[in-house]
Amino acid sequence: MVRLILALLLAFGFLAPARADDKVIVFAAASLKTALDAAASAYHKGGGAEVSLSYGGSLGLARQLVAGAPADVFISADEPSMDAAVKGGAIKTGSRADFLRNHLVVVAPKGAKLDKLDLTPAALASALGASKLATGEVKTVPVGRYARESLTSLGLWATAEPRLAMTDNVRAALEFVARGEAALGVVYATDAGAEPRVKIVARLPDSSHKPIVYPLALAASSNNPAAPPFVAFLRSTAAASIFEAQGFEVIK
Repeated sequence: MVRLILALLLAFGFLAPARADDKVIVFAAASLKTALDAAASAYHKGGGAEVSLSYGGSLGLARQLVAGAPADVFISADEPSMDAAVKGGAIKTGSRADFLRNHLVVVAPKGAKLDKLDLTPAALASALGASKLATGEVKTVPVGRYARESLTSLGLWATAEPRLAMTDNVRAALEFVARGEAALGVVYATDAGAEPRVKIVARLPDSSHKPIVYPLALAASSNNPAAPPFVAFLRSTAAASIFEAQGFEVIK
């Protein structure tokens, strides 16, 4: 399927044969790592350009772009981080598009006795005990922002806030839980699915926070002819199957 998509892109003039110097540099939210690694590998194996992937917290990546860091494509885990890149003049006009959706879950270490967490202050306090609740930094990291909004809406913020262990990206929060250094974590459903050392003990209602949307765009400074074809591949049916297998919802 990947080779067919690439052949069609080539036939219609969207894709030129890859050259060694056409490496596509992508700044992407940490929560995309498992799926985007697989998509980039499939793209390159199918004849597309090599893709260099740099993962991190979305707002931090946006700030790097605005400061002049070299990149061709930016994929954020939230709209505000992409907005910051746009405001800073770091995004190519007309290239921004909503790409994926995700969901929030509460995870615990795989070996924990807890299998289901009731979303009440008493249950949360009991599950945490003297331990921590790991998530992203609630002022700057998308998963942390969503987590604070959801926990506030559910009446759990007063219980959670004093016990927070905040990280600079969602995969770092996931690792805290996987290693047993935090009793619980609020992460994306896709991250939970990618980490066998954790289990989902609760799903936070989509209605408790703003929709989790991942926009993607071309960087304003990029003149790389290999970048638009890679973005086109990410929006293809072949790539959609990779992201859906990881639990993302593809925005058509």
